Amino acid sequence: MKDQTIQIHGGYTTDSNSHAVVPPIYQTVAYEFDNAQYAADLFNLVKPGNIYTRLMNPTADVLEKRMAMLEGGKAAVAVASGQAAIEYALLNLAKNGDNIVSVPQLYGGTLTLLTSVFADLGIEGRLAKTDSAADIEALIDDRTRAVYCETIGNPAGNIVDISALAEVAHRHGVPLVVDNTVASPVICKPISFGADIVV
Repeated sequence: MKDQTIQIHGGYTTDSNSHAVVPPIYQTVAYEFDNAQYAADLFNLVKPGNIYTRLMNPTADVLEKRMAMLEGGKAAVAVASGQAAIEYALLNLAKNGDNIVSVPQLYGGTLTLLTSVFADLGIEGRLAKTDSAADIEALIDDRTRAVYCETIGNPAGNIVDISALAEVAHRHGVPLVVDNTVASPVICKPISFGADIVV
């Protein structure tokens, strides 16, 4: 499927009841359960299904599938903001005593996240001197849990060599996390260059 088709139809199969071509917007926050066992199976993640909109929603499901298809990924998780996506991704990789190695020029909110917010959690944000793979690699150690960069730096406009950073990260057994906000999958698909996680 071409990107233009994915943008319109990706992740959605026409509903057999309504035959709506465009996915409906589900505004509910709660769902009905067939019985107590069905509810227990959903909450215990034995069966897939809707529990509560904050966790799963049919509209969000279409968005997540569509974004994964556009990025060339396996799955996606929709969250409320870009900063939430970055924090969610990195906090699932690192814990107290770990570090994240990053290019130096970042969106201000991300810079604050890495150098201040994460510091309060005992996670060190290490900023390389330059965007070069060599400078990134020099900061990686056995407590590094991810290498982080932006496809196109915001606001600097710097463009990193994603393939080179992926090679370095993978050589050390850590994922490359790429913020693709500025470029979007229309301009660049970081996974095709070796990225493991795209936000």
